[in-house]
Amino acid sequence: MKVVLATRNPGKLREMQQLFEPLGWSLVSQADLNIDSAPETRMTFVENALDKARHVSEQSGLPCIADDSGLVVSALNGAPGIYSARFAGPQKSDADNNVRLIAELADKQDRDAHFYCAMVFLQHHAHPAPVVATGRWHGRIVDKARGANGFGYDPHFFVVSRGCTAAELEAETKNEISHRGLAARTLLAALS
Repeated sequence: MKVVLATRNPGKLREMQQLFEPLGWSLVSQADLNIDSAPETRMTFVENALDKARHVSEQSGLPCIADDSGLVVSALNGAPGIYSARFAGPQKSDADNNVRLIAELADKQDRDAHFYCAMVFLQHHAHPAPVVATGRWHGRIVDKARGANGFGYDPHFFVVSRGCTAAELEAETKNEISHRGLAARTLLAALS
């Protein structure tokens, strides 16, 4: 079955293709289909994921998986949260977002954080009963970037149980323990 992933991020597409391989689905991104992104106007990860899925499913005519994920930092009252991808502004990069994150934490002792993911599956854009799954991945923010794998805040997200940052993990390991991996496995179980 062909399923569209509501993302323009090639890193996320690669992760999700690996995660959903057991279903035998052909996963393509909205970028592959030249579909513009839906505006993220909601206040929660779940609502944003549903809006993305409905928009991309309607535009493509295909079933859709969408997620809204972000970094939630305790000392920043949950920021960057739903604004994680645009924390440093709408036209900024991962590097810019990381610079702002570290600057915001400069005088803070509490470095506890977690990645949160809300993931949804819709059979079609008007599907009244979406399948919804969530995942949470706990860690700490470190000032010095480490590692070259992953994307986003991964170089600054220290995974205490592994003694390294998310960017130092191999993709397979990250998919086993990450917020997106946890949500995807919950979604897979619900869809199986």
